[in-house]
Amino acid sequence: MRKMQNGDFDAFKLELSLSRDEIYRELYRQNTDLIRIKKEHVAVKNLGRIIESTLRLANAKGFHAMSLRDLCADSGLSVGGLYAYIKNKDDLTHLIQSHGFILTRRTMLAYTRDVPSAPEKLFAAVRTHLYLSELMPAWFSFSFMEAKSLPPKEKKQAIATELEIENILYDIIAQGIGAGDFRPIDARLLASVIKAMMQDWYLKRRKYRNQGTGVTQYALFVWSILQSYLLGS
Repeated sequence: MRKMQNGDFDAFKLELSLSRDEIYRELYRQNTDLIRIKKEHVAVKNLGRIIESTLRLANAKGFHAMSLRDLCADSGLSVGGLYAYIKNKDDLTHLIQSHGFILTRRTMLAYTRDVPSAPEKLFAAVRTHLYLSELMPAWFSFSFMEAKSLPPKEKKQAIATELEIENILYDIIAQGIGAGDFRPIDARLLASVIKAMMQDWYLKRRKYRNQGTGVTQYALFVWSILQSYLLGS
């Protein structure tokens, strides 16, 4: 995955699109005990169809109201074909959560790993997460809204995903404090507050759309707030 040129959202969208098969391939390899299809290229293609259909239906009518027959109709898979990947909705939830976890973690790390300074790295992390949520609003909404009713294993995974993002932010802030780039503050608390600001974007997108605010503009605004706080005396 290459780095965005000047933080360009269109470039990010293209790069993420090119990496989707790679994400589905990793998802398949992590779940070979669940998926009975042995031909990887077939499984990868159909996993994409299953996940995209699930998120589309969950966004339109709610995950709990959606049936597996609805999923078959939307994805174009037969009932038997679908059952080669999942046995029930708990299995489906596991695949959806795993997909989001892999994608979010890999993308956040890819776009921050080689950024040299803590201020640039923190901005890259915020921007990347917001861009991801703009491209995958259905998954981010699903993960947040459905978390309370998830099965125990998936609920634990959803919490782990949330903490993983906060830890990435925390590590960058702590690095910046240690290097003298940021003033001494409560890095853990700030990481939680940043996560909340990013959640506000994807949970209340209509509000910002009505204000005429785009995702890049919002990322720059959040960063301006962080600069004032982290670089102030």
